[in-house]
Amino acid sequence: MSVAGESGGRAQQMRQKAQEMEQAAERATDPAERQRLKDKARRLEEQSKRENDRGSGDVDPM
Repeated sequence: MSVAGESGGRAQQMRQKAQEMEQAAERATDPAERQRLKDKARRLEEQSKRENDRGSGDVDPM
């Protein structure tokens, strides 16, 4: 598999995990836990975007 394909798969997994955390945050009754889960979901989503951007280039920057 290409590096772009691996990055895309990893980004997809991170987005899925972020969505699961967001859903868990909605179910959480403790406000602090809810905020912690939402923050972690947001960070994972941002990281998945970076992974996706990194893998989408056609030219190797090296």
